Amino acid sequence: MSTTTSNTITVTNLGFPRIGAKRELKRALEACWRGEISTAQLQDTARDLRQRHWRLQKEAGADVVPSNDFSLYDHVLDTAFLFDAIPDRYRALADRDPLAGYFALARGLQKDGVDLHALEMTKWFDTNYHYLVPELHRDQRFRLRGDKPVAEFLEAKALGFAARPVLLGPVSFLLLSKAVDGSDRLDLLDRLLPAYAELLGKLKDAGAEWVQIDEPCLVLDQDADDHAAYRAAYAALENVPRPKLLLATYFGALNDNLALATSLPVEGLHVDLVRGKEQLDAVLKALPKRRVLSLGLVDGRNVWRSNLDNALILAKYASGHVGANNLWLAPSCSLLHVPVDLSNEKSLPGDLHSWLSFARQKIEELRTLADALQGLPNAEAELTVACDRLESRRQSSRVHKPEVAARLAALTEASAQRSAGYQARRSLQQLALKLPAYPTTTIGSFPQTLEVREARAKNKSGTLSDADYDAFLAAETEKCVRFQEDIGIDVLVHGEFERNDMVEYFGEQLEGFAFTKLGWVQSYGSRCVKPPIIYGDVTRPRPMTVRWSQYAQSLTGKPMKGMLTGPVTVLQWSFVRDDQARSQTCRQIALALRDEVTDLEAAGIGVIQIDEPAIREGLPLRRSDWKAYLDWAVEAFRITASGVADATQIHTHMCYSEFNDIMEAVAAMDADVISIETSRSRMELLEAFVKFRYPNEIGPGVYDIHSPRVPDGQEMLDLLKKARAVLAPEQIWVNPDCGLKTRSWPETRAALTAMVAAAKEMRVGEYVAA
Repeated sequence: MSTTTSNTITVTNLGFPRIGAKRELKRALEACWRGEISTAQLQDTARDLRQRHWRLQKEAGADVVPSNDFSLYDHVLDTAFLFDAIPDRYRALADRDPLAGYFALARGLQKDGVDLHALEMTKWFDTNYHYLVPELHRDQRFRLRGDKPVAEFLEAKALGFAARPVLLGPVSFLLLSKAVDGSDRLDLLDRLLPAYAELLGKLKDAGAEWVQIDEPCLVLDQDADDHAAYRAAYAALENVPRPKLLLATYFGALNDNLALATSLPVEGLHVDLVRGKEQLDAVLKALPKRRVLSLGLVDGRNVWRSNLDNALILAKYASGHVGANNLWLAPSCSLLHVPVDLSNEKSLPGDLHSWLSFARQKIEELRTLADALQGLPNAEAELTVACDRLESRRQSSRVHKPEVAARLAALTEASAQRSAGYQARRSLQQLALKLPAYPTTTIGSFPQTLEVREARAKNKSGTLSDADYDAFLAAETEKCVRFQEDIGIDVLVHGEFERNDMVEYFGEQLEGFAFTKLGWVQSYGSRCVKPPIIYGDVTRPRPMTVRWSQYAQSLTGKPMKGMLTGPVTVLQWSFVRDDQARSQTCRQIALALRDEVTDLEAAGIGVIQIDEPAIREGLPLRRSDWKAYLDWAVEAFRITASGVADATQIHTHMCYSEFNDIMEAVAAMDADVISIETSRSRMELLEAFVKFRYPNEIGPGVYDIHSPRVPDGQEMLDLLKKARAVLAPEQIWVNPDCGLKTRSWPETRAALTAMVAAAKEMRVGEYVAA
C-alpha cells in the first residue's frame, strides 16, 4: 500500500480506537486506579498508544491522521473538563489534582470521607459506546482548562505526522449535556464560544492547518432553536484566528439539516455515505464551490469489507463535481467502534477472515480507492481481490440455512402473544412464587473475581480439566446462592460465573456466530467488549443455560431466576451481517432464544429474565423511522418470551435508557417485571413510567454498580421513597441498576445487605407515601 502524502486524493480518518489491540489502555487504567502504577506510567502508556496508532494509520495509507481523538476515559468528558464544565462537588479535587478529579467525574469517589457520585452515563447516539453526560446550569461559566488538544497535535507534529485535531463541536456538546436546573442548554452558547475561539487560536499558533469539528447532532431531528444555535456558533467562529474547519457529521444523512450544514462558514464538510448514501446528490448540489468534501465511504461501525466497486462509483461521481483536490476519502465515522487490526486474528476460518475489515484494513481500503481514482497500477488488482471476497461471501453455504428461512416463514401473530393478560398472569405468579412486598433480586451476574477469570482462562488453555473447572463453577455458584439466602434476597440468581460476556456467551453456543481473539472495542472507560460477529443464519443446536440454572435451583427453595440476553441486545451488541435486514436477523435470534426459554421452564425455572438493555439504543436517529424499528424489536422480544405458561414470570432489564419517547413500546413488550437504571439520575427516569402509567411491575435500580462507591441503606431507602411516591407499592421491586460482574465481593456484600435492609424497612410500613 502506498504511504506517501503527495497524492491528489487525500486519505484521512476521523478517529481511531484508543484502547490498543491488546487492551493496553484498560490494563494501565485499572492498574493506576489500584495504585499499582503511577499516573506518570499511565501517561507513558497513553503516549505509546497514540504514537503507535499514528504510525499504523500512516502505514495503512492515511495521508492525514486525527489527533485529540485519544482519551483516557471519554471524549465528551474530555470536552467538559477542557472547558471547565466541572460541577461544584468535584471542583476542589479537580483543582488540587486534575487527573483525580477527571476520574472522579467518570467513576465517582468514596475515600477519606469524600463521597462523590459519578456523572450520568448514556449511549453515544445509537452505538454501543457510552459517554459521560456533562452537567450544566444556567449560571455556568466556561474557560479553557489545560492544553490537551494542542499538546497532542504538537506531539504528532514532532513525530512527522500530518495531523488534524478533533474537537466535539460547541452545539453538539451542549445538546449532549444535561441542564441540572432545567434551564435551556443552548442559552449557554455565548459563554462557551470564547473558549472555543481561544482554543482554535492556540491550535493555529501551533501550526494546525485544519481542525475537525464534530457536530453529529446535525443528523438528528433539529428544531429552529437548534438551527439558530449552529448559525450563531459558526458565525462567531468565522473570523477569529483559527485553522480551517472540517465540519464532521456522521451516523446518518443530513436530510432537512443539509441546507444549514452547507451554509455554515467552514472550509470543509464530512458526510456519512454508509448510513446516508442517498444524500450524495443533494450534498453536491448544496455544497458551495471550492469547499472540501470528505466522503465517509467505508463503514466505521461494522467489520465487513466494503463493496469497493460501489464506493469507487460514488467517489468518482463526487470527484467530478468538486475536483480531486477538494475530495477527501474517509471512514463514515470514527473507527472507535471497531477493533484495531484484523492481522492479529489467526484462528478465524479463512473465508470468514477474508470477508472482514478492522480499523487498519479500513484505511487500507480507502487507500485502494484513492489509488484507483488516480489510476495507479496497483489498484486494479486490489479491487479484483475485494470483489472476489464479496462474491465468496454471497455464495457461501456457511451463511445460508434453508431450515431457518422455513421456520421464519411459519411464524404467526400468535407466536408473539402470551395466552393471558398481565393481571391474570400476576395472580398465578403470586400463587407460585409467594413473594413479599418490595421483593428483592439482582440483575444477574455476581463478581467475576480474578480467581474466576483465571479458572476460565486455564480451562480454555487446557491447563484446567473440564471436570475440575465444573467443580470450581459449582462451588462458586453454591457460594453465591448461600450468600443471597443469608442476606435475604427473595429471587435468586446463580451468579453467571461460567459466562464471559452477556452476548459473547450466547453467541459462542449459537450457529451463525463467529468470535475473534483480539476483536476488542471500548464500551466505556476501561470497560471493553469483544462483540460476536453474526455472519450467517442463526440456530441453537442445544440448550445453553439450563444446566447451571437447574443446578442453582436445586440448592435452594427460593425462586431461581434464569438469565438470558434478549434478541435485540444480542443483535445490537454484535457486529451484524449487512447482507439482509437487521429485523430478519433479529427474528432468527428470537426463535433460537425462544427454545431456550421453554427449556428453562421445563427444567423447573419459574422466573426468567430476558435482558434488553439495548432496545432503546437501537432506535433510529430520526423519529420518522422509529415505528418500523419498534414494531420488529418488540415483536422479537415477544417471540422469545411467549412460549411459556402464564405462571412463569418474565423479567427484562434495561439500562442507560431515556424511556419517555418509547413507553408504549416498552409496555407492548409485556414483560411481567422490568428493571431499569435509575440511581445515577436519582430516580428521574421514573418520570417516564409515571406519565404513561406503566401497568406492570418495575424494579428501579437503587445501587449504581458502575461506580466503586458503596451506597448506604439510607441512600437506597431515600430512592425507594422517591419510587413509592410515583408508583404503587405492588409494582415496586428492589434491585441494583445492573449486573455485579465488575464489582468486588466486599462492595457487593455491603451494598446488597444495605439494599435488603432498605426493602425490609419499606415493607414494615415505616414509610407511608404522602
